[in-house]
Amino acid sequence: MTVLGMASAVAGFVKVRFLVDKANIDNMIFRAHYRITSAILFLSCIVITANNLIGEPIQCINDGGVPGHVINTYCWITYTFTLPHEQGKTVGSQVAAPGLGNENQEKMYHSYYQWVPFVLFFQGIAFYIPHWIWKNWEEGKIRMISEGLRGLLINEKAGREQRQSRLVQYLIETLHQHNSYAIGYFACELLNFINVILNMYYTNKFLGGTFMSYGTEVLSFSGINQENRTDPMVSVFPRLTKCTFHKYGASGSIQRFDALCVLALNILNEKIYIFLWFWFIIIAVLSAVAVAYSAAVILLPNVRETILKRRFRLGTPKAVDTIVKKTQVGDFLLLHLLGQNLNVLVFGEILEEFVRRLSFGSSGNLPSAPSTIEMTPTYPEIERFVKETET
Repeated sequence: MTVLGMASAVAGFVKVRFLVDKANIDNMIFRAHYRITSAILFLSCIVITANNLIGEPIQCINDGGVPGHVINTYCWITYTFTLPHEQGKTVGSQVAAPGLGNENQEKMYHSYYQWVPFVLFFQGIAFYIPHWIWKNWEEGKIRMISEGLRGLLINEKAGREQRQSRLVQYLIETLHQHNSYAIGYFACELLNFINVILNMYYTNKFLGGTFMSYGTEVLSFSGINQENRTDPMVSVFPRLTKCTFHKYGASGSIQRFDALCVLALNILNEKIYIFLWFWFIIIAVLSAVAVAYSAAVILLPNVRETILKRRFRLGTPKAVDTIVKKTQVGDFLLLHLLGQNLNVLVFGEILEEFVRRLSFGSSGNLPSAPSTIEMTPTYPEIERFVKETET
């Protein structure tokens, strides 16, 4: 029940929120980092630490010279080892288990299993940090300026036109003042990509340089004949290892005790890391696409034009051209995020009003806003804007 309780807490990372409840301030790939990936890593940490799922994490056998609980504890807190040159030999005739045999050869020491829960936990935090930075940089701007309009249906006219007019007035009066806002978003998006690459690199270092090729070796293993294949997961995460314990005998001489240790925990480690190998590659590719997309939005006005036409279905080519020419990247990002939070028809009306005011100004043939609000891009003024909108 304790494990289920901790797992249910992790489920909060992937909960679905309605737009009325909370504003979306990023895209799906961004959310895959801090919601899905962090949840996977925290859940893996919980599973690894829940020893009752598989029994004791390590069980060692020896000739009886050392009590069982002593040798178990000693081998867990120090290290165990296997022999790389004994991998791939026939079990039962040549070796007792993969990686075991005569010790007069090179040894591969294993102590990573002590650190797996800690590493997974800190990796989960690492994937959450870019979101935390962006959330603090953003300071609830989208939530405040879209308050009262998120989830609004087109037939709910009570107060809708006044709120829309005030929102457009805010966009006009803060035009070209959102570039630092956009810099924070794009920097955190780039940080997501760098973070996943660094996590792959350090996981590879943590597992002794075996992680990068781990997935491809497992895939190739599945296509080899059953009688001739050697499971690469066993060499990276051995189930049976050796451990050496020394103590003083009755006469004061040093006695050596060899033990065979069953690492039951590795049956979970190998499954977790093969999944992480595929997931890290998927999220890295998606993050690279997101960074390339953001770079195109920043550098290519034609991309912004395409987004306005296809994503937001802005009507006339002249209206699209007006927004592209008279706004900067920060203004476009703000419009893009607003489009994710508002009803399509409501947002369409806001864009049309925004284009009219860009083209003709807020006076002349256009009706003025219900009340002019002297706003600056400072957040206290946005809060005042929200309060006046609600009234």
